[in-house]
Amino acid sequence: MKRKIIILIISILSISLASGCIGSGDDDTIVIGSKLFNEQYIVAHMAALLLEEEGFDVDVQEGLGGTMVNFEAMKKGDIDMYLEYTGTAYNVIYKIEAPTSWDVDHIYNIVEERLNTDDNVHIAASLGFRDDYAIAVKREWAEQNNVSNLTEFEAFAAEMSIGTDPEFASRQDGLPQLFNVYGYTFGTVSQMQPTLMYEAIKNNEVDAISAYTTDARVDIYGLVILEDDKGAFPPYDAILIVNDDAYNNAKVMEVLAMLQDIMDTDDMRALNYQYDEEKREARDIAYDFLANLGMI
Repeated sequence: MKRKIIILIISILSISLASGCIGSGDDDTIVIGSKLFNEQYIVAHMAALLLEEEGFDVDVQEGLGGTMVNFEAMKKGDIDMYLEYTGTAYNVIYKIEAPTSWDVDHIYNIVEERLNTDDNVHIAASLGFRDDYAIAVKREWAEQNNVSNLTEFEAFAAEMSIGTDPEFASRQDGLPQLFNVYGYTFGTVSQMQPTLMYEAIKNNEVDAISAYTTDARVDIYGLVILEDDKGAFPPYDAILIVNDDAYNNAKVMEVLAMLQDIMDTDDMRALNYQYDEEKREARDIAYDFLANLGMI
C-alpha cells in the first residue's frame, strides 16, 4: 500500500511540474525566438523586458532563423513566442491562395483562425505597425527614368539585377507573386542577408532590392520605394504569436497584451534606425522605448 501511495504522489507531482513549465527546458524560462533582422531583435527584447519586470525568467534567442525555423521551433516547444507578420503566415506558413485583392482585416482574421485551429498557436498582441515588402531602387535612377511604380518598372526589370533577403526570391508572396501580378522577372537575382542588400545597392552591385517599409535605410541610402500599383504584395501586420504553454498562462498573456498597438510603422522605422545606423544594442533600444512610455 505504501508503495502505491508513493507512486501516486510522484505521479501527481510530475503532472503538476509539467503543467507549469514554459519554454524548452525543465525550468520555467520563457524562450523568445526571432528572425534575422533588426526589428525582430528589438521587439523580442520588448517582450522580454516586460516579462522580466513581472518576475519571469526569459531567454531571447536572437536570429534563430527564418519563418519556418521559428514557427516549427515554437510548435515543438523549443521557443514560446516570436514576432510574425500576417502576410507571411498567410503565404509562407499556410500557403493560402492569394485573393484578388488584399483586405487587411480579412487577412488578419484568416491568419488568426488558421493559427488557432491548425497549430494551437495564438496571437498575443498586434503591435500596430506593418512591415510590408517593397521593391526599392536608387532615387536618382527612378527620377532619371521617370519610374514611380512597379508597372512602369516593367520596361527595365529584365535588364536589371535585384538583391533579396534569403526568403523573398522563392516565397509565394515574394518574386513569384511579382511575376504573377506584373508578369516580369529580373535579369539576375542575388540572395543575401538584409544588411548586405543595402550595401550591395549602395555599391552598385545590384540595381534594386526587396526593401521593407519599416527600414530607415531606404532614406539613408537615397532609395525610393516603387508603388505597388496593382497590389501584388499582401499586408504584413506585426503580430506576436505564442504557443499553448504561454497562452494558457494568464499572467504571461496579460503582460504581452501591453504590446497591443504600441507603435506605428514610423515608430518602428525610427527604432530600426537606432539599431542599423547608431549601432545600439536591441535590448537598450527596447528598454528606452518602453521607459519613455512609462511601462518599465
